[in-house]
Amino acid sequence: MMAMKRIRQCFTVIILMALSSQHAVAANDSPKKIAYIVSDSRIPFWDILLHGIDSSAQPLNYHVIIYSAENSKQKELQNTIAAIRDKVSGIILSPVNSSSAVTVLKLANQANIPVVIADVGSDSNDFISYISSDNFTGALELGQMLVNTMKAKGWRNGSIGIIAIPQKRENGRARTRGFLEAITTAGYKSANIHQLRDFSYKETYDFAASLIKANPNMRAIWLQTSQQYQAAIDAITEAQKQNEILLICFDAEPELTKMIASGRLVGAGMQQPFLMGEQALETLDKHLNGESVKKTISLPVLSVSQSNLSLLLPDIQRNVLGQDIQL
Repeated sequence: MMAMKRIRQCFTVIILMALSSQHAVAANDSPKKIAYIVSDSRIPFWDILLHGIDSSAQPLNYHVIIYSAENSKQKELQNTIAAIRDKVSGIILSPVNSSSAVTVLKLANQANIPVVIADVGSDSNDFISYISSDNFTGALELGQMLVNTMKAKGWRNGSIGIIAIPQKRENGRARTRGFLEAITTAGYKSANIHQLRDFSYKETYDFAASLIKANPNMRAIWLQTSQQYQAAIDAITEAQKQNEILLICFDAEPELTKMIASGRLVGAGMQQPFLMGEQALETLDKHLNGESVKKTISLPVLSVSQSNLSLLLPDIQRNVLGQDIQL
C-alpha cells in the first residue's frame, strides 16, 4: 500500500514538472515587446520604416508597439514613459529632433532599456547603435545632379532656394552641408533657406511662393523632403515659371518615379527607410542576445535621375517604398 502511495506521489511530481516545463517553454515563445517611438507615423517615410521593423520582428519573435509623437516633443516624452511602464525589452527611436532624443535616451538608460536610433540622430551618444542614411553624400550628389542639369540648360547664373527640414535635426544639417558644398563649388548661390515646422501643404506652398517672389532670378527649389512636393509644384505653376524653375526633392513618394521618368522632376535623393527599419530591429535583436553591434551604420542614399531610374527601380520599390513586401 505504501509502495502504491509513493508511486502516485512520484507520478504527481513528474506531471507537475512537465506542466512547469511546458509553461516555461510557452513563456519563452511569447513575443518580446519592442517600442517604436516615432516623431510622426502619419508621414509616409516613418510608416515605411515601421514596415521594415515589422518585417524583421515577426521571424525574430518580437511584438512592436508604436508610439507616435505627432511631431510633439511633449508627447514624445509621454510616449517614452509609457513604453518604460509597458516593460519593453528595447526601443527603436526616430525622434522629433536630435535634442529631444537626449531626454528619451536618459530615461531609457535609467530603466536599463537599450535604444537603437533610426534616422534623425541624437545630440547624445548614449545609444546602442545609430542607423542612418549618408545624408551628406546623398545631398552632395543631388546638388551635383541639379547643377549639371542647370548647366545643360545654359543656366550659368541664378540662385537655388531651399525648403529644409528642421536644422535641429542632425540629418537636416548634414543634408544642407552636402547640398551647399555641391552648388557653391559649381558657382551657384543659395537664394534662402526656409525650415519646415509642421510639414503641411500650406507651409510648403507658402515657403515656395515666398522664394519665387523674393528671388526673380531663382532657377531651382530643393525640397529637403518629399511629402508635400505638390505644394512646391503648385507654387511654381501659379507663378507661371514651369519652364524657369526646376524642382528636386529628397526622399520619395510612389508618384515621384513617374515624375522623374517624364522629366517633371529633376531627381530625388532617396533614403531607404524599409531597409533602415530592418537594420534597426536586427541590430537591437543582436544586442539583446549578447552580440556586439556597430555604434553607427550608414546606409547609402540613392541619387535617382531619369538616366538611372530603370536600373534602381527594384531597390526603390523594396527599400525606398516598401512595396510588394509580404508582412
